[in-house]
Amino acid sequence: MAGSSFGTLFKLTTFGESHGDSIGGIIEGFPAGFYIDLDFIQSELDRRKPGQSSIVTQRKEGDKVQFLSGIFDGKSTGTPIAFLVKNENVKSEDYKHIIDSYRPSHADYTYQLKYGVRDWRGGGRSSARETVSRVVAGALAKQFLKSKGIEIFAFVDRVGDIALTNNEINSLKHPLIENSVRCPVEEKASQMEDLIKRIRKEGDTIGGSIYCKCIGLPPGIGEPVFDKLNALIGQAMFSINAVKGVEIGLGFDSVTKKGSEINDLFNIDFSTKTNNSGGIQGGISNGMPIEFRVAFKPVATIMLDQESVNGAGEKIVLKGKGRHDPCVVPRAVVIVESMLAIVLLDLFLRQFINKID
Repeated sequence: MAGSSFGTLFKLTTFGESHGDSIGGIIEGFPAGFYIDLDFIQSELDRRKPGQSSIVTQRKEGDKVQFLSGIFDGKSTGTPIAFLVKNENVKSEDYKHIIDSYRPSHADYTYQLKYGVRDWRGGGRSSARETVSRVVAGALAKQFLKSKGIEIFAFVDRVGDIALTNNEINSLKHPLIENSVRCPVEEKASQMEDLIKRIRKEGDTIGGSIYCKCIGLPPGIGEPVFDKLNALIGQAMFSINAVKGVEIGLGFDSVTKKGSEINDLFNIDFSTKTNNSGGIQGGISNGMPIEFRVAFKPVATIMLDQESVNGAGEKIVLKGKGRHDPCVVPRAVVIVESMLAIVLLDLFLRQFINKID
């Protein structure tokens, strides 16, 4: 199966299925001699894991990571870092009704069409359970980036029609988010939680968006022409399950503006008066904060009857079973951060490969 690796110098290869024995990965290119905070890696996995609140899937997984290589005496050795996370709470019987059927808006049909076979247990390789590996790699990348003064944070800025205003977003520095929705504005977080609970009771799902910001990234990061920073951010984000849109800086609002309204004018210290470019110009970081938004569609599995077809092309009616998120964005915040960290560390190493101390 091609397409299971991401990155050039800092490279992650993932493996495993939703209901298989384990999810895991191999990380190549992480600098040697760096102290690894294993507790931080576990805390990042805890942000993503299922069963952590009443508004996410109730699948109970400890998501405890086991490192197999590449770390010795608490430090990276420069060799491949291999790791495993066991699947402990699988209920494959919840999916027997789709052994020969295709769920609407899932990867069931496309995987069958591509490979001629598919793992129907929880979606197999197409499940968002695969993102466990991304969070492990992202946690390592975050630690290295932070040692260079680079920090990443993301938060939920929209669920359905409940959204943070631009003023609310712009007033946030580095928010500490303790609520289950992962929205830093408590009043809006409460409204979002109520909406998700109501949608769940209806047997339905709802979409949302995540706002991500990186501060401290030096100018000059990004590789023209095809490996532009914004291009790799887009690829990284679109590789996350359920992502349907990415906008950097002003994004789609740019189409309604004139150049005179959105050009980022320079200050004498080469910072810019505005950040409509989202910290990226010509595909290269300009020293301003990297800012972008990621849109997630509603989860495809709903607890309502839907028309579909089986492998014989016959019309059937399917109803979702099992444990699923009514809204994916609260658990996806750390995944967005992790994928950005992987992109930035890879490009950072490309830029400073001969200068890192």
